[in-house]
Amino acid sequence: MTLHPKHHKDLMLAPVAAEIDLNLQRIRDGASRDVLARLELELDRPAMCTARADRADLVLRQALRGVELHGWTAAITEDGARLRLGGGSVSLELGLSAGIIGYIATGVIDAWRPLTEIR
Repeated sequence: MTLHPKHHKDLMLAPVAAEIDLNLQRIRDGASRDVLARLELELDRPAMCTARADRADLVLRQALRGVELHGWTAAITEDGARLRLGGGSVSLELGLSAGIIGYIATGVIDAWRPLTEIR
């Protein structure tokens, strides 16, 4: 069944989702430690947070950098595995990578120790 737009902003869902996906590509690859380092570089602020909500907020900020939402709302889901776009006649969820999910869920343990010490 083909879905037809019911509201003007429904026409903007695909471009908004594509822009968000492009932003997430920059932090997608690698482990939680890589996500932390990339967020700090991209957002120019510390990303070593103790609160899960703060980590989810940083990922959401990166995802929405420079994106005009055209009336859509964006949020990280409760399980931290997806970014949900809502506010139109449908909603869309973009899956997050394992590294991003791990960063949101537990942060980065021993982030500042050299990798050789951790292994």
